[in-house]
Amino acid sequence: MNPKLSNRIAISILYVIASTIVVILAALLGFIIISGLPAINWHFLTSPARAFTAGGGIGIQLFNSFYLLILTMIISFPIALGAGIYLNEYAKQNWVTSLVRTAIEILSSLPSVVVGLFGFLIFVVQFGFGFSILSGAFALTFFNLPLLTRSIEEALAAVPNEQREGGLALGLSKWETVIHIIVPAALPTILTGVILSAGRIFGEAAALIFTAGQSAPALNFTDWNPFNISSPLNPMRPAETLAVHIWKINSEGIMPDAKAISSGASAVLVISVLGFNLLARFVGHRLFKRFTAG
Repeated sequence: MNPKLSNRIAISILYVIASTIVVILAALLGFIIISGLPAINWHFLTSPARAFTAGGGIGIQLFNSFYLLILTMIISFPIALGAGIYLNEYAKQNWVTSLVRTAIEILSSLPSVVVGLFGFLIFVVQFGFGFSILSGAFALTFFNLPLLTRSIEEALAAVPNEQREGGLALGLSKWETVIHIIVPAALPTILTGVILSAGRIFGEAAALIFTAGQSAPALNFTDWNPFNISSPLNPMRPAETLAVHIWKINSEGIMPDAKAISSGASAVLVISVLGFNLLARFVGHRLFKRFTAG
């Protein structure tokens, strides 16, 4: 076959495959968003859910999702940053390091329901946290840590070795070089990975069914004492998130407008995840231009 003809055929096939994927994704997202947009309004976004009557919203579930996301990132980011720095900057290339990286890969491939069951047995039962935001945050930390660690390690590995050598040549210690030169140089990629992992956490449901619970008690948004059970900041209260709420409505919802609430909540969830992805691209691009003056 003529090389030019075979090249055109191969490129055409690749274009068809890529276009098919884009069309399927656009159709799926478009269907979810178009179906849910009519139900989205200020009342829907801020009012509590109703179990038996129409007119409920997703206000508490939406707050729970963001609160759980913040707690999870507060726990997981420092651990992932330290692990990424150690693996890329300090760990020797031997069987121990290889074993650690293999363990990270295995943990990142675990189904979220397995992580949820692990969190249920350890945090809910053994540690006595019960169905709570704290149990869910710890479970999501195990779910998020491998991906975040790998992302930070790759971001640090992408920094040229000349910058490390330059820092050492200036008389900086290895730790000072890492903190003041390597980490700032990798910051755009690190933040992109953090925001993308935040979107993954925000849409998680299976792990939270067994740890954070499936109920959303009434909250008093004027009470910010984290030790009160009705306070939104109480980490020991059960917290149904938006993704769990969607699953619960579709599996056992008995309210008259269950379909409309499910569609609206799904649209909010998809828009939020898309927002995380667009924010990651925007922040990464802006930081790259700022740090490289390009």
